[in-house]
Amino acid sequence: MQQTSGASFGLDDFGLDDRMRLFSYVTADNRVAYLWVLRAFDGARASYHVVLHTSEVAAAMARLSAQYPECPDPDGLELPRLLDMLVDWGVLDRGQDGTRATTLAEYRNRHSVYQFTEAGYRAHRAVESVLAAGLEDSSLSRLVFADLLADLKALAVANADGDAEEVYRKLNRLDRALADVAERAARFYHMLGDLGRTHDARPEVFLAHKDALLTHLKDFHDELQRYTPRLRAAVQEVEATGLDRLVEAAAEVDERLFATPAERLADWRRRWAGLRSWLAPPDAGAPSEADRLAMATMAAIGDVLALLRRVTESRRGGVSRESQLRHLAAWFTNVATEQAGHALFDVVFGLGGPRHVGVAHEDPEAIPMRLSWWDAPAVELSRTLVQFGRVPGQGNGRPARVERCDAARRHLRQRQLDQERRHVEAAAGLAGAVPHAEAELDEAQLDVLLRLLNMALAARVAGRPAVPLAAAGFGVRLTLTPTPRRFATVATVKGRLHLDGYSLSVTPADRTTSRSHHGAGT
Repeated sequence: MQQTSGASFGLDDFGLDDRMRLFSYVTADNRVAYLWVLRAFDGARASYHVVLHTSEVAAAMARLSAQYPECPDPDGLELPRLLDMLVDWGVLDRGQDGTRATTLAEYRNRHSVYQFTEAGYRAHRAVESVLAAGLEDSSLSRLVFADLLADLKALAVANADGDAEEVYRKLNRLDRALADVAERAARFYHMLGDLGRTHDARPEVFLAHKDALLTHLKDFHDELQRYTPRLRAAVQEVEATGLDRLVEAAAEVDERLFATPAERLADWRRRWAGLRSWLAPPDAGAPSEADRLAMATMAAIGDVLALLRRVTESRRGGVSRESQLRHLAAWFTNVATEQAGHALFDVVFGLGGPRHVGVAHEDPEAIPMRLSWWDAPAVELSRTLVQFGRVPGQGNGRPARVERCDAARRHLRQRQLDQERRHVEAAAGLAGAVPHAEAELDEAQLDVLLRLLNMALAARVAGRPAVPLAAAGFGVRLTLTPTPRRFATVATVKGRLHLDGYSLSVTPADRTTSRSHHGAGT
């Protein structure tokens, strides 16, 4: 956040040490009482009652104590001492109000009133935001992408028309929206990381929410993939209307009084550079922040599935990894002797003397006793002894004969060849039917088309929407060519298949045809 001279009114007097002392009440001995005192001031401020006397603070805390059991009773607190400490830390400001005195004695006595300092109020709100944070705040906003696209298109129109106020409003809204997306994503992925690092995730809680969590991640990733190329194109359309003109219009309407025109111009240029790096970096080969967010979302889906596997295994075993380690630690603690501890360690972790160390040479007298094991010739060992700990010939006679069902193997192989032949025949008809809109694909041809589409779409590269996609198999080659604002339609026996933003073509491929026929004949 940019610091401008005079923009904070009272905060400039606070140095680094003073600002850190604002949070001293959080670690003080009576921190709960300090917190509720400040909540009393916060509640009064919400009712436009800024300045409070000690008696008014006590009355406000009495009302909070009646409503919240965790709020301490003000009668058992030394409110003047608490308020004075908050003044010393810079959270509250103290003043004198002689108009409240009704007698000369009251006027002569100190009649202090208190209110939040600007820095103290911000510190209190920061503490409250941490205390009120929960898992429900950690979510990804997938609906914001449509708003970003609409605002970018409106921004391009406003910049082309020379509407400076509309440029300022749209650009400011885009800046706030992207900041919200980044903050939400950071909180969400930190929450997933904390969830994955726990050693004893509660199965009933996680399993109750796993479907919603995976659906949430999938929907967000789908929307991000769908809107990323559109947002990139919209950013380029905005810059085509004039970047310097855009920045100058926003800086001209900016109402920050204590920032110079040069500072406002530099700030808005920096904001647009951040927005462009998020949606459309200048280098076409460089991944944008949106691409990195998509990759992080896919990694998060894998982490959730790994956590689901771990939770499922712990439920199947009846105990979790943490409880097993706790029991093991208790066993080690309760052993009577050190030798028993070493024995328990060997049994638990499967440690012991290597079996092949005790194998003697076939002719022990052929090796001098003075030679060390490092210089002596190696002893031939059996693979079964090293890998499985079983001495050769230790089993019950000769190995058992492996039963082979040749008839079943021939039947499965023949069925595989027949299925491959049907796919090749369907693909041959598919090559002549797809370019014609009136042709209708049967079920076999639709199956081949969906297989090829799956292979082609799986080869997409993030951040490169203009690259054609291709897949070959069953004697044909399928090509998807990006065509913005157009779509391909294929008629099938099960309905019409629409491919938004692509044109579709299927042509014969000699190399895959020969391979398919060769595979069919083997």
